[in-house]
Amino acid sequence: MSKRLEILKTYKLYINGSFPRTESGRYYIAKGPKGEDLGNCCLGSRKDFRNAVVAARKSQASWAEKSAYNIGQVIYRIAENLESRKTEFSSLIRKEEGVSESKANKTVEIAIDRLVYFAGWSDKYQQIFSSVNPVASSHFNFSMVEARGVIAAICDENTRFIGLVSAIAMSLCTANTIVILASENSPLTALSFAEVLQHSDVPAGVVNILTGKKEELEPHFASHMDVNSLLLLGDEFDTTTLGETAAINLKRVMHWTLNKIHSSTIESPYALKDLMEVKTTWHPIEQIGGAKAGY
Repeated sequence: MSKRLEILKTYKLYINGSFPRTESGRYYIAKGPKGEDLGNCCLGSRKDFRNAVVAARKSQASWAEKSAYNIGQVIYRIAENLESRKTEFSSLIRKEEGVSESKANKTVEIAIDRLVYFAGWSDKYQQIFSSVNPVASSHFNFSMVEARGVIAAICDENTRFIGLVSAIAMSLCTANTIVILASENSPLTALSFAEVLQHSDVPAGVVNILTGKKEELEPHFASHMDVNSLLLLGDEFDTTTLGETAAINLKRVMHWTLNKIHSSTIESPYALKDLMEVKTTWHPIEQIGGAKAGY
């Protein structure tokens, strides 16, 4: 009897809470460390990215309007569901990266722990970074933190599961929506994580995950006029060129190196400041005797 041919799974994109095929019809076969075929993955296009940004923009306001406590609940639910699929994700990481079982298990555990960590910070960081400021005039002066809006994130070839999960967890924690391009070398874990998101009360459009070639898509990530911030995950980027392109609409560019992603530096509420804007409000107060302060 001839050996049975295994059917490779087709991993689709994750846009607006659904799993569409790429509009370009292109795909590539994800390979393991020894060159073995792991699955069929979409080669995302500029149109796919634009569709994802539209979905992210549409959902951002309603996501930001949710209570910080509710956002924390959603992120914690993601951690719960990932924990229940720990064995599956460990197996995928071993296939993609060729690491030992213990290292793969540790990778999944770190990802779960980061989700729990930032779920806990979702209703606390506001107290650290907001303030009442002393001013010379008769005003109250308040500084408050708000979401940037739509984050476009790119994983380089060496930024694996922990980097992707960290970027998503921190973007959700700070009430942003995100479009993220998974590493071309690690599409299986990224799009399997999308299945976890879909079953974790994450509203459609809040997280969008694409697969494809970094060199093809990163110019569009940097130049899109409805993206508020560009997040680069890993070491392999031409930050000068991408920064110049992003400056067209004054995008803020953030670069998290692999060293930062895998260190305790990222596990800090101060790392969340990259994903927030500080807004200041002036409010007039009455002076003694009832006279109101002028503007």
